[in-house]
Amino acid sequence: MAILPIIIAPDPRLKAVSKPVEAVDDEMRRLLDDMLETMYDAVGIGLAAIQVGVAKRAIVIDIPRDEEQGNPLFLINPEIVWRSADERVHEEGCLSLPEHFAEVVRPDEIEIMYLDREGKKQTMRAGEVLSTCIQHEMDHLEGILFVDHISAMRRNIILRKLRKLQRQKQPA
Repeated sequence: MAILPIIIAPDPRLKAVSKPVEAVDDEMRRLLDDMLETMYDAVGIGLAAIQVGVAKRAIVIDIPRDEEQGNPLFLINPEIVWRSADERVHEEGCLSLPEHFAEVVRPDEIEIMYLDREGKKQTMRAGEVLSTCIQHEMDHLEGILFVDHISAMRRNIILRKLRKLQRQKQPA
């Protein structure tokens, strides 16, 4: 497994719409494993393939229980088939927008269909933090960042700070 570089906003690649995965093969499983290792290394709970420069509809998630990792979800070609009418406000962050957080309103519960790591069709119902995380990562597949759900003024402040940080990191 390898740790992959995470793309940081406002990189235009993060606005790309990801393509469906054609086959869940060894190459896809290797990508999923690398994504998982990358996510753990960055201390995140979710990562979409586009965040590591691969425009495929693939997501890894691991929401630790009692601070322990080890129950990863691999979601390939996920699709939301049901959303609850009840909404939930959750403070979200993103590995592609480091050190920035905002409250985002999303459906409290969802039901999704997806292919698992072995390519088998699955259905899952999720609530609370897992629901928020899945919806956040699925937004990435459509080129949507969590800051696209907040006010334009707040979004512009965050993106300006990230641009400034990128300029500071570039060699003179």
